Amino acid sequence: MIPAWLSLRPVVPARWEDVTSEWMTRAIASRHPQSIVSEVRIATRDDGTNRRVRFALTYSRGEGPATVFVKAHNAGHRWVHLRNGNLFNEVRLFASGAALPLEHPLVYCAVPDYPRLDFLLVMEDLASRGCDPRDATRPMRVEQVADGLRGLARLHRHYWGMSGASHRGLRWVKPWRATMGWKVGLARRIPTGIERAGAILSTSLRGVGGDSIVACWTRFVDALGDGAQTLLHGDAHIGNSYVAQDGTTGFLDWQVVRRGHWSQDIGYFLVGALTETDRRDHERELLRFYLDALELPADATPGFDDAWLRYRQGHAYGLAVWLSTLGADGYQAPAISRAMVGRYAAAFSEHDTIGALG
Repeated sequence: MIPAWLSLRPVVPARWEDVTSEWMTRAIASRHPQSIVSEVRIATRDDGTNRRVRFALTYSRGEGPATVFVKAHNAGHRWVHLRNGNLFNEVRLFASGAALPLEHPLVYCAVPDYPRLDFLLVMEDLASRGCDPRDATRPMRVEQVADGLRGLARLHRHYWGMSGASHRGLRWVKPWRATMGWKVGLARRIPTGIERAGAILSTSLRGVGGDSIVACWTRFVDALGDGAQTLLHGDAHIGNSYVAQDGTTGFLDWQVVRRGHWSQDIGYFLVGALTETDRRDHERELLRFYLDALELPADATPGFDDAWLRYRQGHAYGLAVWLSTLGADGYQAPAISRAMVGRYAAAFSEHDTIGALG
């Protein structure tokens, strides 16, 4: 059988203005096979790391979403994501039909366009059901973070013990590795990030220097292959999360999906999503909450002491990534990057992440 998306020509439109009602009818046909779109109108667009647009739809037959969110790659960032192994991850994940037992956007169409190093995702417009996308300038409440940890626990439990052999449909998912592509990018941008961070970083942390921060990141990432492996969101910072109207915390933007140790998702989300005060007051109880929510047999559940050590080590990931982001241009607003650097830097210092890694 020929996949329905092969009828989408061009597979990934060069311009959003080229999207026709016929094209959109085929794009949403997986969930609305009897509906016919009669009009497509660009409602909003936001071309950043990816090309993103919201279309308003009207129908001549049947029913369907009033708006959809469409995402393709931005050529200006293509080689970075290809080098880091992230370019096709999200679209392959949704095209595979793999179970994701946590709150996430509904996807109508997922198309990898390998020859053009591009992809296409047609998905629900989260705003249409009142979801609240979050970022570092609007931290979450403790109960919202707890709900996000509950969702991540369901995901991790579902894929606990994952390997290429156990989940053949996802054998393309890469394990976390401190690849040369990642290390080169971090080493290039972190010194600029340190300079831009200024007083956000303590004097002692500024003295650690870019090379040592990359080395800490490398040690943490290399250790993600130890212990039970699971499916990771891989980029579960607050900017890739949202809160639904019923209070459920969801996760979007799965481009960095990986196979690895659970701690990478948990520490990265928890530290970045809370104010520093809330994190200090509640991090231990939230970590215990996640371990309980895993609902694994007692002999498979990570012990708290080991989990706490892994959590302390994980701040090396968030600090390196967000110093690098702050040192780059065109990825995140400076206010967001500075807030994230501040949270991971505080946790890095308070928990002696260098000592925990050593």
